[in-house]
Amino acid sequence: MKKILTLCALALVMSSCSDFIEEENLSNETAPYYETATGYELLINANYSQLREIYGDDAYMFCAGTDLYAVGSGRGSEPDGLSQYTQLNSSSSGVDHIYRTCFEAIRMANTAIHYSTLTQPVSNLDELVGEVKYLRANAYFLLVQTYGGVSIVTQFIETPVLSFDRNSAEEVYEYILTDLQEALGAVGDGSYNGRVTKRAVEHLLAKVYLARAYEDFAESTDFEMAASYADAAISGQGLNIPFGELWAPKNEMNEEVLFSVQFDGASVSTAPTELGHKQANWFSSYLGGSENIDNGIVNAPWRSYTLLATDFALGLFSEDDERYQATFMTEVYEKYYDAFREDDTSDLDVVHYYAPQWATQADLDAYALANPLAEIHEWGTYAAGVVSSDYQTIPARKFDDPDAPFENDARVSTRDIILSRLGETYLVAAEAYLNVNPGIGLQRLNVVRERAGLLPLGSYDIDELLDERARELFGEYHRWFDLKRTGKLVERASMHNYLIETGNFAGANGELKILRPIPQSALDLNQNADFPQNPAYQ
Repeated sequence: MKKILTLCALALVMSSCSDFIEEENLSNETAPYYETATGYELLINANYSQLREIYGDDAYMFCAGTDLYAVGSGRGSEPDGLSQYTQLNSSSSGVDHIYRTCFEAIRMANTAIHYSTLTQPVSNLDELVGEVKYLRANAYFLLVQTYGGVSIVTQFIETPVLSFDRNSAEEVYEYILTDLQEALGAVGDGSYNGRVTKRAVEHLLAKVYLARAYEDFAESTDFEMAASYADAAISGQGLNIPFGELWAPKNEMNEEVLFSVQFDGASVSTAPTELGHKQANWFSSYLGGSENIDNGIVNAPWRSYTLLATDFALGLFSEDDERYQATFMTEVYEKYYDAFREDDTSDLDVVHYYAPQWATQADLDAYALANPLAEIHEWGTYAAGVVSSDYQTIPARKFDDPDAPFENDARVSTRDIILSRLGETYLVAAEAYLNVNPGIGLQRLNVVRERAGLLPLGSYDIDELLDERARELFGEYHRWFDLKRTGKLVERASMHNYLIETGNFAGANGELKILRPIPQSALDLNQNADFPQNPAYQ
């Protein structure tokens, strides 16, 4: 297998991953420590902890440059390359994030697999190795979708490697599937408790087969395999939790969650503004600063002016869709977090109201009379393209964390980041079955719509499926991959993002900027002059 330059320090930093992992820095430990049962367990935990670095910082590689999110007009500072494509190159801000953090995850996984043959007896060793292979596969899946073919690394690296080759995307997909098949036969089959289970593996297998099915090297059975694994992950379970309850703070371990990045307050206590995550920082304009703190109680979160909902995203919801009220904060009280902290809000004054597209003038007049202190933001005035001041965009409430401390642009949230959940599994099945058996796919799609309070559809296509994914998964770090996978990135981003035109995607050699460029920092450190850049950036 190919080699890769080690871009990060060789020391392993063991940071916590929910309450089943204790925070401990083992960077001063010698390698034989990993040959003890205790040391090896902490090495496994470090692999889980690396998920925090992949998903816990800026969300631009997951969300920016799509049809659903854009920077506020005249405000905010998204990286132009990732959000608009015209300035996208190998040195663009943020373009190395997935490359850097995922290859560190791969390095950790290879270390754990290496020491699995050297460690003292561990009762569940095969299961732990299976978990690590899932984590390694997840990292490679992010890499191959983002950059195309990358270096496949299997060996434990003790000293820096100065030259590395590039594998094809086809080879990377094969490697991912091998890791996941081996993980499937090893991991536990119980309920999700923060560690990888069979259903989590099945969900990821479905997504990998689905993504490969669109590639020119796809196997003829890929859509069928994706559908089969999605159904296995569903395992006959319905969507039984109301959508609003699904996203209630402290409910991230509900029965529909298949896998998540684990956080808790105790695990970040040593650096509460650095060890949490940023998922709650986006999807709204500024909601205030330190003036919103009373006796140490934070009354409103910090929000950026970036990744705001576009008009298109907001317009996808209808009046009957229960997900709209659960996703967005349509009424803001004087103390923003009172929406979560007060059981009865009927006596609270509304200071901002974001009128939905179905509100009539009579509705607005009645609301103004009943809520004289409320600033009414009419439909069409609070999406990304027109926002230029505080509270001028509708806040997303889905990821709000009332227990988070206040700090500008910091990793303060300790809610779990949900990576795989049953609602998406149904949509993965629907997309796969669209190409295998649309009748069954329609059944899967309508389960999601039924939970949302919508009437069933009689037919669907890929655009309707992407619309449904937008409503169900708003803000959940999937959108760029959805559009790239289905070949809809150029069409939908240029049609629905006010900052993007079709010409923005034009790259070198007549190629489109669909893949992101291999980061210049990696190329500069590589002594192999034959390592190719992606065609659009050569």
